[in-house]
Amino acid sequence: MSKDFPILYSFRRCPYAIRARWALLSSNIEVELREIVLKEKPNEFLKVSDSGTVPCLQLKNKIIDESIDIMIWALRKNDPDGWLDMPAEGYRLIDEVEKKFKPNLDKTKYATRYPQNDSKVSRSLAIEYLIDLDKKIKGEFLFGEQPKLADIAIFPFVRQFANIDIKWFDEFGWEKLQNWLKAFVGSIMFDKSQKKFVQWRPAADPVFFP
Repeated sequence: MSKDFPILYSFRRCPYAIRARWALLSSNIEVELREIVLKEKPNEFLKVSDSGTVPCLQLKNKIIDESIDIMIWALRKNDPDGWLDMPAEGYRLIDEVEKKFKPNLDKTKYATRYPQNDSKVSRSLAIEYLIDLDKKIKGEFLFGEQPKLADIAIFPFVRQFANIDIKWFDEFGWEKLQNWLKAFVGSIMFDKSQKKFVQWRPAADPVFFP
């Protein structure tokens, strides 16, 4: 690891990687960032990540291979915005987006990958989830006027669904959900988290984030 910095294997558009980068930004933890092209996973990355998925954080003495664990690791070191200070329900919502929403998001966005699946049914189930999420927003965010870990962990997946057909999403009528999402994607922090990096090569000079 360069200069003893943790190494983050990442992919710019991946919602799991996006939320990990947000936690690192908020906690002001600098990492060496290695941008991975998922169709060309380097052997160095596969040796580190048991799952072969991003994000993956390589520390001196351990590997953190799950995005939510990377977020919690970073925020336990430094949580200036109080994201970890949320009701227990927040962890249930995080689990729900991964188990209930993400599969239907994938089957809608990448319908050709699931030829045996009815993408219209998956889209309807995803919409049902978002209608319910809209009802859960209390104030500007899920738990009031300040975002918490759950907000940050969930919004990248909602953004991915919205981008399938942004005009339709904006016209659907879930005003609270729209404003909630815009609070993130219209922020300076989002711009910082989405900075473009060239594909990492083993011989390349290290690049750092944030």
